[in-house]
Amino acid sequence: MTEVTDGTTAGKVAVVVVDDHGIFRSGLKADLDGRIEVVGEAATVEEAIAVVHARRPAVVLLDVHLPGGRGGGGAEVLAGCVDVFDRVQFLALSVSDSAEDVVTVIRAGARGYVTKSISGPEISDAVLRVAGGDAVFSPRLAGFVLDAFGTQAAISADEELDLLSARELEVMRLIARGYSYKEVAKELFISVKTVETHVSSVLRKLQLSNRHELTRWAVDRRIL
Repeated sequence: MTEVTDGTTAGKVAVVVVDDHGIFRSGLKADLDGRIEVVGEAATVEEAIAVVHARRPAVVLLDVHLPGGRGGGGAEVLAGCVDVFDRVQFLALSVSDSAEDVVTVIRAGARGYVTKSISGPEISDAVLRVAGGDAVFSPRLAGFVLDAFGTQAAISADEELDLLSARELEVMRLIARGYSYKEVAKELFISVKTVETHVSSVLRKLQLSNRHELTRWAVDRRIL
């Protein structure tokens, strides 16, 4: 099997399946439709982080509770893959429908969360939607996310800025002013790759989707 670096293989959406039950992984692969190709699998936290970096799929189907690592499960996998958030989307797929599990992995960077009661056509549709940039949730789980993040707008600018490191704040301000990634890298004497990593982290922490939303966020708070 060849390395996948752009999220596609033979025109299909490349997916990595992470679950500690081999039978479930086999069944899931059989259920995914022809527009999707599984390019890697993992059963532990360490295996998951390694295969995601090796394959760079478009989407990772990620179980919430996994053995290995420091016991952090799916959230620990997300923490270990922050550097690929700009090109890899994570969709949590779990038997758990607890608010704590949902909010934990979404805060860690997952793009959506669906339960394992989902049908084959539904999970295929969810994968394609997440690959296209949408957020996907099983219906009753969306409420948990709204409850957890719905008050974000009420947080003061100072409190929001406290979420960012000094370097992330520098990058955020330059991006919001219209600098390209290359221009930011030159200005701050860092690599373009490092800029991309910081931007992904800023967008995730501020619950924004793209640099245009980031610019509006900065303008609204008069912090350019």
